[in-house]
Amino acid sequence: MRWDGQKIEADEDALPGLELPGLVRTVRTPDFAGVTFHEVRARSALSRVPDASQVPFRWTVNPMRGCLHRCVYCFARGTHRYLELDAGRDFDTQIVVKTNVAQVLRQELARPSWGREHVALGTNTDPYQRAEGRYRLMPEVIGALAGSGTPLSILTKGTLLRRDLPLLEDAAREVPVSLAVSIAVLDDELQQSLEPGTPTARARLDLVRAIRDAGLPVHVMVAPVLPWLTDSTDHLDRLFAALADAGAQRATVLPLHLRPGAREWFLAWLTRERPDLVAGYQRVYGRGSYAHAEYRAWLAARAAPLLSRHGLDRRRRDDEDLRWGRATADAHPVAAEVQPSLF
Repeated sequence: MRWDGQKIEADEDALPGLELPGLVRTVRTPDFAGVTFHEVRARSALSRVPDASQVPFRWTVNPMRGCLHRCVYCFARGTHRYLELDAGRDFDTQIVVKTNVAQVLRQELARPSWGREHVALGTNTDPYQRAEGRYRLMPEVIGALAGSGTPLSILTKGTLLRRDLPLLEDAAREVPVSLAVSIAVLDDELQQSLEPGTPTARARLDLVRAIRDAGLPVHVMVAPVLPWLTDSTDHLDRLFAALADAGAQRATVLPLHLRPGAREWFLAWLTRERPDLVAGYQRVYGRGSYAHAEYRAWLAARAAPLLSRHGLDRRRRDDEDLRWGRATADAHPVAAEVQPSLF
């Protein structure tokens, strides 16, 4: 699908024993060395958020499963286990693509029972990871949502969102549209070690500028903040200054959380790259997924005056927000509670 004339190998034996509902073909291409794409026909597009969740939306859409960003800390890693794939290398290299996601979404949105509730994208894996440049699923997803009168939000690390800014401008004339960009690490070497498949912080700051130039509001998720690695006053101050200079209107700061799947993969990275910090992380996280309350309170107290200094701590309630809709991407820390349907 849409490989622009590139050589494709359909490999039925790419993962012996793997059974995916709706599997159409398994694809490998030289443009994505070491990566296998499993193209499936999805039965559903909308995933309902469990009622117990605290996020301010009840529906999500995830065009892909697995992520080429390869963030060592990604909270969504554990969801690959539902597919009988591992949360480490498989999450980075075995990508499930719902090639008919927009078609199914249009059918679901056309149901008389659909209440045009807010739909969030980017709550599990990034809809603008690099493979979106080949599959081009998001333009039709955006069109389906806006065309049905459904508000939407997108959270991404992928600068490919810039391609769809004209579509998002058009959509925002019809429905509330909220955009958020995740930027948490300024140091290039550390960023590429933690997030080896992502655009640099500089490229994402340019995306923030492009969103603002398009007349759309943008919120930045400074997440995850990593104890002893990115939580210093100097780093946070420089990062917030860069966000403000790029035009971000506000930022949300959240510490790393280590859900099963992500925990093992991240701690393996930490043991390899910074063994001197392993004992500290064991104290901060213990056996749980979240940093202990004292650390969370300490980080909030450190970040608050810095956010205020750079004008990133306010929810803007001016005419622009009323027009475009207030961002909801601050729900990202608990978005891991969303358990997406398999397909």
